[in-house]
Amino acid sequence: MAGLELLSDQGYRVDGRRAGELRKIQARMGVFAQADGSAYIEQGNTKALAVVYGPPEIRGSRSRALPDRALVNCQYSSATFSTGERKRRPHGDRKSCEMGLQLRQTFEAAILTQLHPRSQIDIYVQVLQADGGTYAACVNAATLAVLDAGIPMRDFVCACSAGFVEGTALADLSHVEEAAGGPQLALALLPASGQIALLEMDARLHEDHLEQVLEAAAQAAKDVHTLLDHVVRQHVREASILLGD
Repeated sequence: MAGLELLSDQGYRVDGRRAGELRKIQARMGVFAQADGSAYIEQGNTKALAVVYGPPEIRGSRSRALPDRALVNCQYSSATFSTGERKRRPHGDRKSCEMGLQLRQTFEAAILTQLHPRSQIDIYVQVLQADGGTYAACVNAATLAVLDAGIPMRDFVCACSAGFVEGTALADLSHVEEAAGGPQLALALLPASGQIALLEMDARLHEDHLEQVLEAAAQAAKDVHTLLDHVVRQHVREASILLGD
């Protein structure tokens, strides 16, 4: 990546976006009839699929059941063809386990688990194509799938990444921008309350710049919420037409 100009003198990024501009987002709900909820999302060239089952009474050992709330189980995987590496990842490798844990922490903060004690909510997310912002795409796809399943949530949970390049905060990083290095932040936000469900940074950043990068990620997550809200409303309208309401 040596010599690659991530931000031009005119303020444009490699793909032509402004600093705070999102990549194009397209999404659909109800893509799998067999699941309780499902969704597919494209954020730029990153593509993710989420399916949700539950909340049924917990399966297997009853000792895992929580008496006061539902158990949230999240599993992440990436398709072999999702990156240019064509590297086969065994199921349950470290990266997949870490991503699954991040997703579980995120959705435990958003789902009203106390309404379904002694039950389990299973969220499965697969990345079909990875081109930056993988965690954010997974969260946004899973949010739509959970809503499609009719599982009560405190709010949408919307995620976006951000980075810091040449004194400027960049929102919704592409693979090229991630691969260039530098501080990167992932944020999952409940936009109505402003509550942070998850915040992670994978490189050092001076505290003088942290607020700027965090604000860029938060604003981008709110922009994602506007788009996801439109997808949900469109899905409800289409379902009402099919049901003849």
